[in-house]
Amino acid sequence: MLQKIVCRVSFVALLLVPGVVWAEAEVIDGIAAVVNGDVITFSQVQEVASPEEQSLKQQYTGQELIDKIKETRLAVLNDLINRQLILQEFKKKEFQLPDYVVEEQVQEIIKDEFGGDRQAFVRTLQAQGYSLNKFRDKEKEKITVQVMRQNKLKDNNFTPSPEAVAAYYNANKQEFATPAQVKLRMIVLNSDPLVTDSAKTTKQMADDIRDKAMHGGDFATLAKTYSMDGTAENGGDWGWVDEKTLNQDLTKTAFGLKKSEVSPVVQIGDSYYLLYCEDRKDPSITALNDVRDNISKKLSQVEKQKATQRWLDGLREKAYIKVY
Repeated sequence: MLQKIVCRVSFVALLLVPGVVWAEAEVIDGIAAVVNGDVITFSQVQEVASPEEQSLKQQYTGQELIDKIKETRLAVLNDLINRQLILQEFKKKEFQLPDYVVEEQVQEIIKDEFGGDRQAFVRTLQAQGYSLNKFRDKEKEKITVQVMRQNKLKDNNFTPSPEAVAAYYNANKQEFATPAQVKLRMIVLNSDPLVTDSAKTTKQMADDIRDKAMHGGDFATLAKTYSMDGTAENGGDWGWVDEKTLNQDLTKTAFGLKKSEVSPVVQIGDSYYLLYCEDRKDPSITALNDVRDNISKKLSQVEKQKATQRWLDGLREKAYIKVY
């Protein structure tokens, strides 16, 4: 049997090779990076990146897929370097994480994800190549990183000033805008291009239905009776639509209607449309007081991210980091 070998192969070079596959049954591992003497291996990167890579393979192909996977692996490696720096800082400051904190976390996972079945949990770990002790170690690292991040932020005030909130609102009003909308019902009739005079008879039917609607006929009932599209059983109800919902011709017609108005017959290809405007909403912008809290939370989160990044940048400046 081949033995697992750790070698110094260029991580960047591997990223550029199409079709590279890691972590098969017998894989040659390699050093992706060294952080103050601690090694991060290719298999560690792959373990974290694998779920995202599987998702990317469902969305992309060819060179675009290769580029996306490259971005993912580089981002994962960067995160692993940051994690290692945080763990080293925790150790350097001689902090301690009580064992019961980790055990409580493990018990919560067993309860929430396995219905309290410890044996099912252990079997799942074994199937994934994990021992319980290895899993505890992983959870301990996760908790440690989380605690260290929170600890660096606890003494700072990240609440933005009212002026900052107002400035963001005024600079990003489009973010709080609601476009013009029409509450729409529609009747669709489809002619058969292979049947002689089908277009003529379908157009006549559309005119007759419009005439009924114009003389007091309930549009929703007419839609249930005559419409040939998927909304017929709901009375042709399209709900509230904006100018991006329908094609150009139908949008122009819909937004040209007044409340309670029926449109002329609109022909598009082999289909004939009748539109009915139940209601309208003019474009609007949500008032600052209604979004103030959300803006404050958003700005606060941005400042927390900046503070965390400054802390990580400081750790990196003092560290020896080599990416292979």
